[in-house]
Amino acid sequence: MNIPDIGFNHQQSDEEELEIIDLASLYQRANIDHDPRLPHKVNFFMLIYIEQGEGVHMIDFNDYPFCAGSVLLVQREQVHAFDFSTKPQGKVLIFTQAFLDQVHANMRLPKYTPTHLNQQHSPLLKLDKQTYQRTRLLIEQITIEFNHQQTDPLIVMYLFSALALILHRLRPAAKHDNMSLEQNVKLARFFELMQQHFRKTRDASWYANQVNTTYKTLNHICKLATGLTAKQMIDAFTVIEIKRHIVICKKPSQQVAYDFGFDDASNFVKYFKNQTNITPSQFLKQVG
Repeated sequence: MNIPDIGFNHQQSDEEELEIIDLASLYQRANIDHDPRLPHKVNFFMLIYIEQGEGVHMIDFNDYPFCAGSVLLVQREQVHAFDFSTKPQGKVLIFTQAFLDQVHANMRLPKYTPTHLNQQHSPLLKLDKQTYQRTRLLIEQITIEFNHQQTDPLIVMYLFSALALILHRLRPAAKHDNMSLEQNVKLARFFELMQQHFRKTRDASWYANQVNTTYKTLNHICKLATGLTAKQMIDAFTVIEIKRHIVICKKPSQQVAYDFGFDDASNFVKYFKNQTNITPSQFLKQVG
């Protein structure tokens, strides 16, 4: 199985950093060169709003059952797959980190930290009747403003910010809301370095040195952002990448161990089982 790496289509969005898509249009969308029902990785954020229908959305090889009134958030660099078996209706908002940076510069917005690395985090929200109606209205207003002849990016940002804050209120109080700008910068740098070097090192102290901070401070920042220590974040990210590699390549454990910098296959299998409670071969059987 190949997992395509999907980038944000600026041509499709008229060079904007936000695009709003009818969920139904993905069934036959002509310019998509991959099947959205199959696993694919995205380098942007995606908010999926379900108005009708039900099914199961796969995100990083976990299944999340949805129904009318559900909202799913897919973070950048996650692998996911749509379920169109009941032809669900709704909207998909896709937006880039650049769009979030623009909104943050102009108004208040919840912080999008890599909470998906924490197994306690769920990307699925079930909306109550009032929030469902307000969400639908705000998405409609964003769409209207986005398509207006004299569209004002600031109005789009205000509407998006209102939507994000309303949805954010449904989650338990999040500590990452209180993170300082300096802490956010260090977290972003750590996450960037982790993506580049996780195959070579899983040493949290090494990453702390690279972001010019102490191990204790990096741990504190990571706990604020995700509820995990720096080492737990590294392990969670590594396991997700190993799962993707196993699904794509279907290599023997010895080869996967080598690809991810383990001394031998037994250490690799032990590490994977400690993190997931199953062996790599058992995981591959589960995902087919």
